[in-house]
Amino acid sequence: MNPSRASWANTTHDWSGLVDAGHLARIRRSPEEFAPGGPQHLLLEVLAHAADEASSSSAGGGSCDVVLRADGSLSVRDFGRGTDTRVDEHGRTVKKPVMAMKDLRFFDFPQAGTLPDGHPRRGMSVVAALSDWLVHTNRRRNGAWTQRYEHGFPVTGLEPVEPDGTTGTLVRFRPDGAVRALGAPTPGGLLRLAGAWPQLEVRVDDRRSA
Repeated sequence: MNPSRASWANTTHDWSGLVDAGHLARIRRSPEEFAPGGPQHLLLEVLAHAADEASSSSAGGGSCDVVLRADGSLSVRDFGRGTDTRVDEHGRTVKKPVMAMKDLRFFDFPQAGTLPDGHPRRGMSVVAALSDWLVHTNRRRNGAWTQRYEHGFPVTGLEPVEPDGTTGTLVRFRPDGAVRALGAPTPGGLLRLAGAWPQLEVRVDDRRSA
Protein backbone atom coordinates (compact mmCIF):
# COMPACT_ATOMS: atom_id res chain seq x y z
CA MET A 1 0.00 0.00 0.00
CA ASN A 2 1.21 3.50 -0.80
CA PRO A 3 2.00 5.85 2.10
CA SER A 4 -0.72 8.34 3.03
CA ARG A 5 -0.57 11.81 1.56
CA ALA A 6 -0.53 13.25 5.08
CA SER A 7 2.88 11.64 5.60
CA TRP A 8 4.51 13.32 2.57
CA ALA A 9 7.09 15.93 3.54
CA ASN A 10 6.36 19.51 2.51
CA THR A 11 9.71 20.67 1.14
CA THR A 12 8.62 23.26 -1.43
CA HIS A 13 4.80 23.04 -1.45
CA ASP A 14 2.03 21.77 0.82
CA TRP A 15 0.93 18.38 -0.48
CA SER A 16 -2.24 18.46 1.64
CA GLY A 17 -3.93 20.99 -0.66
CA LEU A 18 -4.49 21.32 -4.39
CA VAL A 19 -5.64 24.95 -4.73
CA ASP A 20 -5.25 28.00 -2.47
CA ALA A 21 -7.87 30.41 -3.82
CA GLY A 22 -6.86 33.21 -1.44
CA HIS A 23 -3.23 32.95 -2.49
CA LEU A 24 -4.13 33.13 -6.18
CA ALA A 25 -6.45 36.10 -5.57
CA ARG A 26 -3.70 37.99 -3.75
CA ILE A 27 -1.39 37.60 -6.74
CA ARG A 28 -4.04 38.65 -9.24
CA ARG A 29 -4.74 41.85 -7.30
CA SER A 30 -1.15 43.05 -7.77
CA PRO A 31 0.29 42.24 -11.22
CA GLU A 32 2.82 45.08 -10.94
CA GLU A 33 4.19 43.57 -7.74
CA PHE A 34 4.32 39.96 -8.85
CA ALA A 35 5.23 40.45 -12.53
CA PRO A 36 7.40 43.60 -12.56
CA GLY A 37 8.32 44.34 -16.15
CA GLY A 38 5.66 42.01 -17.51
CA PRO A 39 5.88 38.58 -19.16
CA GLN A 40 9.67 38.47 -19.10
CA HIS A 41 9.57 38.23 -15.30
CA LEU A 42 7.13 35.30 -15.55
CA LEU A 43 9.51 33.57 -17.95
CA LEU A 44 12.29 33.99 -15.40
CA GLU A 45 10.09 32.35 -12.74
CA VAL A 46 9.76 29.31 -15.00
CA LEU A 47 13.42 29.33 -16.00
CA ALA A 48 14.43 29.39 -12.33
CA HIS A 49 12.93 25.93 -11.93
CA ALA A 50 14.79 24.72 -15.02
CA ALA A 51 17.97 26.16 -13.51
CA ASP A 52 17.29 24.30 -10.26
CA GLU A 53 17.05 21.07 -12.23
CA ALA A 54 20.21 21.84 -14.17
CA SER A 55 22.18 22.56 -11.00
CA SER A 56 21.16 19.23 -9.46
CA SER A 57 21.79 17.20 -12.62
CA SER A 58 24.37 14.44 -12.45
CA ALA A 59 25.41 15.56 -15.94
CA GLY A 60 26.60 18.87 -14.52
CA GLY A 61 24.04 21.10 -16.22
CA GLY A 62 20.98 21.20 -18.41
CA SER A 63 19.18 22.99 -21.20
CA CYS A 64 15.76 24.40 -22.04
CA ASP A 65 13.90 25.80 -25.02
CA VAL A 66 11.89 29.04 -24.85
CA VAL A 67 9.34 29.89 -27.54
CA LEU A 68 7.70 33.33 -27.94
CA ARG A 69 4.51 33.05 -30.01
CA ALA A 70 2.40 35.48 -32.04
CA ASP A 71 -0.72 34.78 -29.93
CA GLY A 72 1.03 36.20 -26.86
CA SER A 73 1.74 32.80 -25.34
CA LEU A 74 5.17 31.73 -24.15
CA SER A 75 6.60 28.31 -23.42
CA VAL A 76 9.56 26.82 -21.60
CA ARG A 77 10.58 23.22 -22.06
CA ASP A 78 13.27 21.70 -19.89
CA PHE A 79 14.74 18.21 -19.80
CA GLY A 80 15.04 17.65 -16.06
CA ARG A 81 13.32 15.03 -13.90
CA GLY A 82 9.83 16.47 -14.26
CA THR A 83 7.60 17.71 -11.45
CA ASP A 84 7.29 15.30 -8.53
CA THR A 85 4.22 13.11 -9.12
CA ARG A 86 3.16 10.36 -6.73
CA VAL A 87 0.39 7.84 -6.07
CA ASP A 88 -1.50 8.29 -2.79
CA GLU A 89 -3.02 5.71 -0.49
CA HIS A 90 -6.21 5.67 -2.58
CA GLY A 91 -4.34 4.91 -5.81
CA ARG A 92 -4.77 8.45 -7.16
CA THR A 93 -1.99 10.14 -9.10
CA VAL A 94 -1.07 13.43 -7.42
CA LYS A 95 1.29 16.08 -8.83
CA LYS A 96 3.06 18.44 -6.48
CA PRO A 97 0.74 21.51 -6.47
CA VAL A 98 3.31 23.95 -7.81
CA MET A 99 0.83 25.97 -9.89
CA ALA A 100 -1.97 26.64 -7.43
CA MET A 101 -0.23 26.66 -4.03
CA LYS A 102 2.47 28.97 -2.69
CA ASP A 103 6.12 28.04 -2.86
CA LEU A 104 7.05 27.61 0.80
CA ARG A 105 10.66 28.60 0.13
CA PHE A 106 10.06 31.98 -1.45
CA PHE A 107 6.57 33.43 -1.48
CA ASP A 108 6.39 34.87 2.03
CA PHE A 109 10.16 35.37 2.18
CA PRO A 110 11.08 37.78 -0.64
CA GLN A 111 14.59 38.06 0.78
CA ALA A 112 15.13 34.33 0.23
CA GLY A 113 15.65 34.41 -3.52
CA THR A 114 16.11 36.95 -6.30
CA LEU A 115 15.66 36.40 -10.03
CA PRO A 116 18.21 37.75 -12.54
CA ASP A 117 16.07 40.86 -13.10
CA GLY A 118 16.69 41.83 -9.46
CA HIS A 119 13.13 41.16 -8.30
CA PRO A 120 12.10 38.53 -5.73
CA ARG A 121 11.48 34.97 -6.80
CA ARG A 122 7.96 33.91 -5.77
CA GLY A 123 7.31 30.60 -7.51
CA MET A 124 5.27 29.05 -10.29
CA SER A 125 1.91 29.98 -8.77
CA VAL A 126 2.61 33.58 -9.81
CA VAL A 127 2.88 32.49 -13.44
CA ALA A 128 -0.33 30.46 -13.28
CA ALA A 129 -2.35 33.10 -11.43
CA LEU A 130 -1.35 35.89 -13.82
CA SER A 131 -2.08 33.90 -17.00
CA ASP A 132 -5.36 33.59 -18.88
CA TRP A 133 -4.36 29.95 -19.29
CA LEU A 134 -1.42 27.70 -18.62
CA VAL A 135 -0.79 24.12 -19.72
CA HIS A 136 1.72 22.05 -17.78
CA THR A 137 2.95 18.86 -19.45
CA ASN A 138 5.04 16.77 -17.10
CA ARG A 139 7.18 13.80 -18.10
CA ARG A 140 8.75 11.51 -15.51
CA ARG A 141 10.21 8.05 -15.59
CA ASN A 142 6.99 6.64 -14.13
CA GLY A 143 4.59 8.34 -16.54
CA ALA A 144 3.56 11.54 -18.33
CA TRP A 145 0.59 13.83 -17.79
CA THR A 146 -0.78 17.22 -18.83
CA GLN A 147 -3.05 19.65 -16.98
CA ARG A 148 -4.62 22.99 -17.90
CA TYR A 149 -5.12 25.97 -15.58
CA GLU A 150 -7.04 29.21 -16.01
CA HIS A 151 -6.01 32.13 -13.78
CA GLY A 152 -4.27 29.59 -11.57
CA PHE A 153 -7.19 27.21 -11.12
CA PRO A 154 -6.97 23.70 -12.60
CA VAL A 155 -9.77 23.20 -15.13
CA THR A 156 -8.81 19.62 -16.01
CA GLY A 157 -7.47 16.73 -14.00
CA LEU A 158 -4.13 15.10 -14.67
CA GLU A 159 -4.58 13.68 -18.17
CA PRO A 160 -2.13 10.94 -19.19
CA VAL A 161 -0.10 11.52 -22.35
CA GLU A 162 1.98 9.08 -24.32
CA PRO A 163 5.56 8.78 -23.01
CA ASP A 164 8.18 9.83 -25.57
CA GLY A 165 11.31 8.56 -23.85
CA THR A 166 12.19 11.95 -22.32
CA THR A 167 11.72 13.52 -18.92
CA GLY A 168 11.14 17.15 -18.02
CA THR A 169 8.41 19.76 -18.16
CA LEU A 170 6.76 21.92 -20.79
CA VAL A 171 5.00 25.00 -19.44
CA ARG A 172 3.06 27.03 -21.99
CA PHE A 173 1.11 30.08 -20.80
CA ARG A 174 -0.53 33.26 -22.00
CA PRO A 175 -0.02 36.17 -19.58
CA ASP A 176 -3.19 38.14 -18.98
CA GLY A 177 -3.76 41.61 -20.38
CA ALA A 178 -2.64 43.45 -17.25
CA VAL A 179 0.73 41.69 -17.38
CA ARG A 180 1.20 42.08 -21.13
CA ALA A 181 0.64 45.82 -20.71
CA LEU A 182 3.73 46.00 -18.50
CA GLY A 183 6.17 45.12 -21.28
CA ALA A 184 7.26 42.45 -23.73
CA PRO A 185 10.10 39.94 -23.58
CA THR A 186 12.98 40.18 -26.02
CA PRO A 187 15.28 37.30 -26.98
CA GLY A 188 18.38 39.37 -26.29
CA GLY A 189 17.18 40.59 -22.92
CA LEU A 190 16.08 37.13 -21.88
CA LEU A 191 19.38 35.52 -22.88
CA ARG A 192 21.34 38.23 -21.09
CA LEU A 193 19.40 37.67 -17.86
CA ALA A 194 19.55 33.89 -18.19
CA GLY A 195 23.32 34.17 -18.24
CA ALA A 196 23.05 34.38 -14.45
CA TRP A 197 22.49 30.61 -14.56
CA PRO A 198 25.67 29.32 -16.25
CA GLN A 199 24.63 25.72 -15.60
CA LEU A 200 21.54 26.20 -17.81
CA GLU A 201 21.76 26.51 -21.59
CA VAL A 202 18.80 28.57 -22.82
CA ARG A 203 17.66 28.61 -26.46
CA VAL A 204 15.09 31.19 -27.58
CA ASP A 205 12.85 30.85 -30.64
CA ASP A 206 10.97 34.08 -31.42
CA ARG A 207 7.98 33.23 -33.62
CA ARG A 208 6.02 36.43 -33.04
CA SER A 209 6.64 37.84 -36.53
CA ALA A 210 5.95 34.56 -38.31
